[in-house]
Amino acid sequence: MISAPRGGRGDDTARTKQFEIKSHVMSQTELSHSRGITATRGNTDGHVSTLALTFHRAALWLQSPRPYLMFIGFSLFLGFWYLAVEVWKLPRFAEMPGLTTVVSEWLSKNPTYGLSIFMEEYYLHIWVSTRRIAIAFFLATAIGVPLGLFLGWSKRFKQYVFPVFELLRPVPPLAWVPLAIVMFAGSETPVIFLTFLASFYATALNTMLGVESIDVSYIRAASCLGAKRWQVFRHVIVPGALPFIFTGLQISVGVAWFSLVAGEMVSGQYGLGYVINTSYTMVRYPTIIIGMVTLGIVGYVTSAAIRMLGNYMMQWRTRELALGEER
Repeated sequence: MISAPRGGRGDDTARTKQFEIKSHVMSQTELSHSRGITATRGNTDGHVSTLALTFHRAALWLQSPRPYLMFIGFSLFLGFWYLAVEVWKLPRFAEMPGLTTVVSEWLSKNPTYGLSIFMEEYYLHIWVSTRRIAIAFFLATAIGVPLGLFLGWSKRFKQYVFPVFELLRPVPPLAWVPLAIVMFAGSETPVIFLTFLASFYATALNTMLGVESIDVSYIRAASCLGAKRWQVFRHVIVPGALPFIFTGLQISVGVAWFSLVAGEMVSGQYGLGYVINTSYTMVRYPTIIIGMVTLGIVGYVTSAAIRMLGNYMMQWRTRELALGEER
C-alpha cells in the first residue's frame, strides 16, 4: 500500500485557517491602536482648537471698537466726577467725596475710615453678600423657572395661580420687611427672603413669556409625530423658552443685588448694603462710594457669568440665527 504523503490538503486548510485568524486578530489590534492614537490626537486637537478659538475671539474683541469705547465711557464718567467735585466744586456736588479721596482711601494700607482692599473685613462683606445672593438666586431659579413653565404651558394652572402672582408682584421688597422679620427667626433668613422675592418674580415672569412666545406649529408638529404631552414639554417647550429664561436670569440677578442692599440696610451685620447704610449713619462718605463701586463690580461679574452660561447652553440658537441670516 502506498501511504498518503504528510501535509496533505487537510493540513493546508488548517494552516490557512490559523493564518487567517492570526491576521484578523492582528488587524483588529492595529485598528484599535490606530483608533486610540486618533482619539488621543482628536482630544489634543480639541484642546488646541479651543485655546486657539479663545485667543482668536480675544483678538477680534481688541480689534473691535468696543474696548476703546468702554474706556472712553469710563474716562468721561470719572473725568466729570473729578471736575465737578474737586475742580469746579459745583453746589450739588460740594459734599461728595472726590475721586482722589475715594481712590486713596480704597487703596490705602491704613485707611482713615477702616475699609480698603488691604483690610480683611472688606472681603468679608463681599463674601457675605455674595453668599446671600447665591442662596437667594438658586432658590428663585429652582422655584421660578418651573412655575413660569407651568404658567405658560397650562391655561388652567395659570387661571388659578397667575392672579395671586400678579397681586403680590408689585409689592416692593421693603414692604415685606416687617413680615420677614416676624416670619423668620434670626437676622440672616429675612435678608435672603427679601433678596429672593424680587429675583423670583423676574425669573417666573420671563419664563412664562418665553413659553407663550413659542410658535404653536412646533407643538402641533411634535404631536403629529406621536410625541406625548410630557415629551412635547421636555423637547419643545423647555428648549424654546431657554432664551427668555436666561434673559430673565440676567435681570433676576441684578434685581437680587438691589433687593439685597435694601435687606442688609434693615437687617444684617455684614454685607455691602450694611457697609453703605452704616457709613451714611457715621458720615463716612468715601466708604459709601467704595461700597457702591464694589457692589457694581461684583454685580457685573455675576451678570456676565450668567450671560456666558446662557451663551454656552444656547449654542444651537446662535447657529440657528446664523443659518437664518445666510438664507
